[in-house]
Amino acid sequence: MDSSCVATSFRIPEQVLTSSGQRMQLLGFGTAAYPLVTPQVAKQAILQAIKLGHRHFDTAYIYGTEQPLGEAIVEAISLGLIISRDELFITTKLWCSNAYGELVLPQLRRSLQNLKMEYVDLFLIHWPLSLKPGRYEFPVRKVEISPMDFGSVWAAMEDCQRLGLTKSIGVSNFSCKKLADILALAKIPPAVNQVEFNPLWNQKKLREYCKANGVLLIGYSPLGASGTLWGSSRVLENEVLKEIAKAKGKTVAQICLKWAFEEGVGVIVKSFNVERMKQNLEILDWSLSEEERKRIGDLPQSRGCTGESFVSENGTFKTIEEFWDGEGCNW
Repeated sequence: MDSSCVATSFRIPEQVLTSSGQRMQLLGFGTAAYPLVTPQVAKQAILQAIKLGHRHFDTAYIYGTEQPLGEAIVEAISLGLIISRDELFITTKLWCSNAYGELVLPQLRRSLQNLKMEYVDLFLIHWPLSLKPGRYEFPVRKVEISPMDFGSVWAAMEDCQRLGLTKSIGVSNFSCKKLADILALAKIPPAVNQVEFNPLWNQKKLREYCKANGVLLIGYSPLGASGTLWGSSRVLENEVLKEIAKAKGKTVAQICLKWAFEEGVGVIVKSFNVERMKQNLEILDWSLSEEERKRIGDLPQSRGCTGESFVSENGTFKTIEEFWDGEGCNW
């Protein structure tokens, strides 16, 4: 077999989700690509990731990658790379135009149809707002943004879990305040809050709040999302991170991912490049020193993903500070 097809010999750390008892790999493989890639490219990248040892895959209705993910899993089973879908942990997300109580279950059923699955492992509210039903596009039309009715939407999310269509439920891009709003009305608390997380936006306050409430923080854009609509190379080009990487004989990406693990945070990392996929897995047999972790912890903090797409003077959220409830708006 080609060496690129050999699964990693390292065991990816796992975490038990408090609200369901499920085990989840803390290194998830992301499928959101910008610019968009063809379904075939996405499918082949996912197959390669399975070969290398990834078992946690993150998609969303709005990404357009549910179908190629489902097809890749069917092929992986036929090739004998995995025995069954049950070996995998699959996350998908509720898009804002379906963030209405009566539309939650129908969207999850469509996602399951795309994925060719009977259930997902984790279903997240993608953003804490609603958009005009029937519209699936990004950037969004700001005039179509409205406040989400957390009560009806979360009740519908809970129904999805009770029906067995998802094993766990959670949120994404929620501030401490918005997460508190959900916790106050939840019969089944969110298992996860998936947010931007990297050495230049370490979410210290939100991490502490999530930990105190049994919610696992999962970080997206752990390398700064260079090449996306809102991302930049500021993480990968950071001089302190480059110095630590050089001293360790590692890449800056490996330093970022290792640091996240040592901070107790799960990460979603996306690369469709085979060599970088391998490098992303080669972070499990070494450690950062206390001094190195302190240097990373002392880096100046600012958001990369500001949420500006959802903010307008006449809209639901008039400022970025209002969108994030004033939590750590450093720019």
